[in-house]
Amino acid sequence: MKSCEPCAVIGILDDGWAGLSDRARQRLLASDLVIGAGRTLDLVRSQLPTACRLQDMDAAIAQVPEWIREAQADGRAVAVLATGDPLCHGIAPLLIARLGAAKIEVLPAPSTVQLLCARFRKPWQNLRIASCHGADAGEWLPASASPAHGLYRVLRAIALQPLVAVFTGAQNTPARLARALLAVGHGDDLKLSLACRLQLPDEQLFPDLTLAEVAGREFPEPNVLLLERTPAIRPAALGREDVEYRQRAPEKGLITKQEARVLSLAKLRLAADSVVWDIGAGSGAVGLEAAALAPMGHVWAIEKNAGDASNARANAVRFQASNYTLVEGRAPAHLDSWPDPDAVFIGGSGGELAELIERILGRLKPGGRLVMNFVALENLATATRTLAAAGVPWDLVQLQASRSQPILDMHRLAAQNPVWILTARKEEQ
Repeated sequence: MKSCEPCAVIGILDDGWAGLSDRARQRLLASDLVIGAGRTLDLVRSQLPTACRLQDMDAAIAQVPEWIREAQADGRAVAVLATGDPLCHGIAPLLIARLGAAKIEVLPAPSTVQLLCARFRKPWQNLRIASCHGADAGEWLPASASPAHGLYRVLRAIALQPLVAVFTGAQNTPARLARALLAVGHGDDLKLSLACRLQLPDEQLFPDLTLAEVAGREFPEPNVLLLERTPAIRPAALGREDVEYRQRAPEKGLITKQEARVLSLAKLRLAADSVVWDIGAGSGAVGLEAAALAPMGHVWAIEKNAGDASNARANAVRFQASNYTLVEGRAPAHLDSWPDPDAVFIGGSGGELAELIERILGRLKPGGRLVMNFVALENLATATRTLAAAGVPWDLVQLQASRSQPILDMHRLAAQNPVWILTARKEEQ
């Protein structure tokens, strides 16, 4: 009986009926209801029996599981059309989750990613797939962009993998993505290859383009792109030299020195997906290294000095930190709009230290850490007093480092200012 058959989720490419397997054609011909996007329905419409009903799911994907249930309850056989492999950024996972795996049969076509890599002769066993095919994300503006932006996942995939395939959309085009990549600091390290209108007579391929070449250009739709980064391996982020950061002139000021930075980051105990606050960001050194140590997380930074904020933004571009958001202002302003942190670093407080610590302790996730750097005794006393009043345990390290300096044909050690590194940990609940 037809109603006992699973719903057939059939992959189809733009070559339509001719590219389907015999099994897929048989299931379509035996179906009483075929559901698909308008474009995919047009590919098979002329081949189906007149009694077969075609249901357009454009802008109604969430309703598809219920349409299937209703049709099967009436004893009708159902097929759903999807592009390429329905299990690769397709509708099949949604239907399996809603209806159960036993109710679904998946008949894939070659995926768009397979065809993309075949066209450009790229082995793809280690490739990462990302997508910005969806709602209009708008342009990427580094000063305000966050994990909620529609391009964010794609930018992070590109930051972490040397070879990425990206599904684009009518609004989130290759040009928009290229502009975003330029904005976060990528350039000649990336090559883009685009495949447009795959499997159609007017298919076009655009190999090895630069970001600048793509950023101002329109390409035929639909399209998919392949991004390759060279060199594939980037240097480690922890402990960058101080001179790698743009800093306030003429004294090369607000920067947490390398020795204190490394120890402070160790005390933060970051995980790969940590949400981090950097308060009093200065040049951005601590927050930017935290962003590299938490590649699946995000760093939210605030800096009150306009010149330092400008330097931090420039450093973010230099180190291609797309998981870093800096706002200009004085904490605790803006903190209410940030997600609860796993770790917080305070490099400067603007005079509101006690209030700031209390607010952070109220937002810090259980098991989270607050690390503060001080050079003034008074600020250290305020911090320990506030933590004690809150019943939060803390530990303190005084770091005194010296660096070698040449003297004639020899070297001497020049002492840096001592720094107190105060660490507080919020107890697990």
